[in-house]
Amino acid sequence: MAMPYVPEHKEPLSIIEKGWKSSHLTQYQGFWLPLKFLSGVMACPECFEACKEDLILNTTPKSGTTWLKALTFTILNRARHDFHNHPLLTTNPRALVPYLDLDLYAEGKIPDLTNLPSPRLFSLHLPYELLPTSIIKSNCRIIYLWYFENSFLLEDEPPVSIDEAFELFHGGISTFEPFWEHLLVYWKASLERPERVLFMKYEEHKEDPTFHLRRFAEFLGCPLSIEEERHSLVEKMERFCSFESLTSLEVNKIDRGLRCV
Repeated sequence: MAMPYVPEHKEPLSIIEKGWKSSHLTQYQGFWLPLKFLSGVMACPECFEACKEDLILNTTPKSGTTWLKALTFTILNRARHDFHNHPLLTTNPRALVPYLDLDLYAEGKIPDLTNLPSPRLFSLHLPYELLPTSIIKSNCRIIYLWYFENSFLLEDEPPVSIDEAFELFHGGISTFEPFWEHLLVYWKASLERPERVLFMKYEEHKEDPTFHLRRFAEFLGCPLSIEEERHSLVEKMERFCSFESLTSLEVNKIDRGLRCV
C-alpha cells in the first residue's frame, strides 16, 4: 500500500480570508489557491507521470469545465457508446474525467494510474507554471478552454460589491488566478505548439459549434468520418453535451458540489 504524499512547503504561504469568488485562499508560487486544494496541487506535479497519449483538459473554475469534459469524453468514446446507453446518463462528468489536482492527488493520495486505458483523460485547474514537468516533457496534448466566468459565488458567501470585486480581480486574488497570467501562457503555448496545445474559446464555439467540434475532434486524433457526417453526428453530440441536456440529468442535479469547480 502506497504511503500518502506529504508535500514540503517550499515557500511561505500567505492566507487571505476572502477573494473575489471564494474564501480562504492561499498564495502559492504567485497564484491564489483554495486552501483545501493545496495538498493536491503540490502533490500532482511531484508525483504524476504523464504519457505522450494523455489528454489534459485545463480550465479556470466555472469556465465550462463540465461541458468540456462531457464533450471530450463523448467524442473519444463515440464508437463505444450510443446516446441511449451512455455513461453520461448515469455518471457525472467529473467522475469520468477526474481532476488530477482536486481528486486523484487530493489529501495526500497517490493513485495507481498505470492500468488506465489509453488515451488517459484528466483535467486540471493549474496555471501552466504549476503543471507537472512530465506533462511538458511527454508532449501530451493539452486542451485549454477560456470562458470569462460571471456567476461563481459560494452559496454561503454574501455577494461582494462591484468596487471590491474589481479590486480583487485586478489584484489577481481569485481561485487559481491571477486571471490573465493563467490564460495568456496557455494562449502563447498554443501559438508555439498548435499540434499539442489547443486554445478554445467558449463563445466562439457557441457561435459555430459544428465547425469547432470538427476541429476539436481532429485535435483529439479522432476526426469524424464521412459516414458520421452524413448521419449528423456532430449536431447530435453537440445537443447531447449541451448545458441544457447535462443539467436536466438527475446525476448532475444530485452532485451539487461540482458547482464550485
